[in-house]
Amino acid sequence: MIAPLTQEALQQALASLPDWTYDEPRKAIHRRIVLRDFGQALGLMVRIGVEAEKRDHHPEWANVYNKLDIWLTTHDADGVSTRDVELAGVIDRLI
Repeated sequence: MIAPLTQEALQQALASLPDWTYDEPRKAIHRRIVLRDFGQALGLMVRIGVEAEKRDHHPEWANVYNKLDIWLTTHDADGVSTRDVELAGVIDRLI
């Protein structure tokens, strides 16, 4: 079982991921991405999905037209883990 990040480690991770915030009710890190249109949003979702599948770590997300909201949490850890931080970095590089 993977452990959740400590508060200190979570704060350090968020400092390195400036576009992400902590969503306390979800025990997740969150990012909203606004793209040009639906096609661009869908394309990004597919690219993220491929990378998530490679890591066997899948985001919670919502898409409305050109907006994509992504929450990353590790359910087995009951909070944010290193797996979430790693995937957030991958997502940032894909944008």
